[in-house]
Amino acid sequence: MNIEIKKSIKPVKYEEAIDYLENRLIKLNKKRAKELIWILEHDEIYTVGKNFIKDEVLNKKIKITKTNRGGKITYHGPGQLICYFVIDLNKRKKDIRKFIGLIESTIIETLNEFNIKTFNDKKNIGIWYKEKNKDMKVAAIGLRISKWIAYHGFSININNDLTKYKNIIPCGIKNKGITNLYNIKNQNYKNLKNKIIKNFVKNLKI
Repeated sequence: MNIEIKKSIKPVKYEEAIDYLENRLIKLNKKRAKELIWILEHDEIYTVGKNFIKDEVLNKKIKITKTNRGGKITYHGPGQLICYFVIDLNKRKKDIRKFIGLIESTIIETLNEFNIKTFNDKKNIGIWYKEKNKDMKVAAIGLRISKWIAYHGFSININNDLTKYKNIIPCGIKNKGITNLYNIKNQNYKNLKNKIIKNFVKNLKI
C-alpha cells in the first residue's frame, strides 16, 4: 500500500497543517502524490466545524478558528495525539459511514492493546469510555470528503488539560463528559503512535 507515514516531533500550527492537507488533497487528486497518514500535536486551539452553533462557546473570551471539516467545536492542545490523513476512497468502497467505522475500529483496537475498553456510539461520533455509568469521550473524529478523497482526521486525549473543555460544549454534546487516557489508566503510552499507524494501515487494506 502506497501511503506516506509522517510523524512530527514538534507541535505543528493548526493552519499550517490544514494547508498541507489541502495541498496534498489536490496533488493526490491529480495522481501526483501518495496517500498520507500524519501523526502530530497542536498548540492550544479551539476549532469549529460546519455544524457549529455559537451557544456551544461557553467562554466568549476564547478565540475560535473556523474549519471546513464536519462536526462542531472541539479543543486541541499539548498531550493530545492528532492523526491527520488524506485517503482515497476511490480505491476502496465509496462509503463514508464504513470509513468512519474503520477509524472507530482502529482507535478501539489500539486502545484495547493498552487494556482500555472503549466503544463507539451511532448517535454521537467519536470513541467513548464508560466511567461511573457516564459516557466519557476519549477520541474525536472530524472528516471532510472531496471527490471521494477523505481528509482531516481524529484526535486521542492522552494527558491533555481537561479543564480547557469547560470553555465549550465539546462537539455540541451536553450530557456526556471528556476524559483522557491517563485519567483512565496511568501507564506508558509512548508506543501509541506506532500502534495507531499499524492498525490504521492494516484496516485500510481490508
